[in-house]
Amino acid sequence: MKIRIALLALSALTLPAGAFAQFNGNWPVPGAVPPPPPPPQVQPGGAAPVAEPWMARPPVSGQAWQSPAAEQGKAPALEPIDLPPAIEQGVDMIYIDEGLVPKAVHDSAAPPDMSFAAWSGAPVDFYTPVNPIYTELRRGLIKYQQRWANLPQLPIPAGPTLKLGTTGERVAMLRTRLGVPEGTKFDAALAAQVKEFQSVHGMKPDGIAGAGTVEALNRGAQYYEQLIIINMERAKRLPAPEEQRKYVLVDAGDARLSMWDNGRKVDEMKIVVGKSETATPMMAAYIKYASVNPYWNVPPELARSLIAPRVVAQGVSYLTDREYQVLTDYSDDAKTIDPHDVDWQAVADGTQEVRLRRLPSPANSMGMMKFMLPNYFGIYLHDSPEKEHFTKNELWISNGCVRLEDYKRLARFLFDGAVPQGKNPKVEQEVDLPQPVPVYMTYLTAQPSASGIQFMPDPYGRDAHLMERFGTQLLAAVRGLR
Repeated sequence: MKIRIALLALSALTLPAGAFAQFNGNWPVPGAVPPPPPPPQVQPGGAAPVAEPWMARPPVSGQAWQSPAAEQGKAPALEPIDLPPAIEQGVDMIYIDEGLVPKAVHDSAAPPDMSFAAWSGAPVDFYTPVNPIYTELRRGLIKYQQRWANLPQLPIPAGPTLKLGTTGERVAMLRTRLGVPEGTKFDAALAAQVKEFQSVHGMKPDGIAGAGTVEALNRGAQYYEQLIIINMERAKRLPAPEEQRKYVLVDAGDARLSMWDNGRKVDEMKIVVGKSETATPMMAAYIKYASVNPYWNVPPELARSLIAPRVVAQGVSYLTDREYQVLTDYSDDAKTIDPHDVDWQAVADGTQEVRLRRLPSPANSMGMMKFMLPNYFGIYLHDSPEKEHFTKNELWISNGCVRLEDYKRLARFLFDGAVPQGKNPKVEQEVDLPQPVPVYMTYLTAQPSASGIQFMPDPYGRDAHLMERFGTQLLAAVRGLR
């Protein structure tokens, strides 16, 4: 019943304006009248019709795809999309298709009152099949408690950096805090413990206890146990192996994509995901087809702020040299128009709007292929010509879509070993998958590791919001697990 209520609220979602161009023009332009919804289905036995809101098209909005807080120059909101109250932001996932909802979320046979806000610490995998990441996190929580929660939670006062050779009372307190035999000298044994703590807690393992390390120590083990519980809740929203044999997992927290088959990770790669103002949403949808040699539909804001001023300065040759086309509108049957007929100064001033697209090429921002998963937010996965971002680990810089380190590896996974080829390198061609493959986009800031748990950064600041909102319940859950 809870998931039904959450899904019913999806009709309140708004479609970001930036999604029009990103979604290849398949959504209506602002102000257009959307097509009528499909007729309601009648339930067996003549029951009243029930809407299927996860398939409903949300109303069109003219807002840019970012949070109101970001627009006002404030700290970014929890997620840069408008979600209804029934969706717990930072934890819940938007399921575009009902068939993607995992049993652990949907099954009424699970223990009652297992919502995040009232999380009791009862392991869900004791009652119903879950994703293996959930079970590994639960086991990692136990190991974390055994290794770090049993140490003296002694606060360390602020002060100078502590490192090899340092002596004094603060060093003695640090030794006690990390379970090292008593003493006042920072020796190799203490440095090794500091390195281990730093490595587990997402810091550079240099063995030097600076302000950041001391701050992390002073948060205490309970803080990190709560983070593990938050991530267990996120993992609970992922499918069990018997529910989805083959699927793709996009983790915006770690900026990695993994491919799963029969409950086993078979491949993974780096990805570029949204920056904090345009964070990649937590959602699940089916990848249904790939666009080979894709066009790049330039977002209207980039057409105004980037392309138009250059056309004004350099002339229309700026467009023709780079194989840009000007189209009449965002419909599938849009016609090309002569760029000489456009008032580019008006476009740069924001008083006129044009649709621009770039023809397929290795320099195209979409790369050589994009993978389409129809959804409300205009999100898809695509190749990228800018490979330097992957080598430099500049991974949280996109407008929400997912850029792939190696699109061919994903294509082989989706197309059963083949990489589809287009007939014409200058014409976009859609190729259906042999069968749709689910993609689950989540946000994990704690990962299972061989030793238990590896904490990651929180690039979207979601954990801090959740700690603030649910700290009491999380703390009670931690205490209940000890």
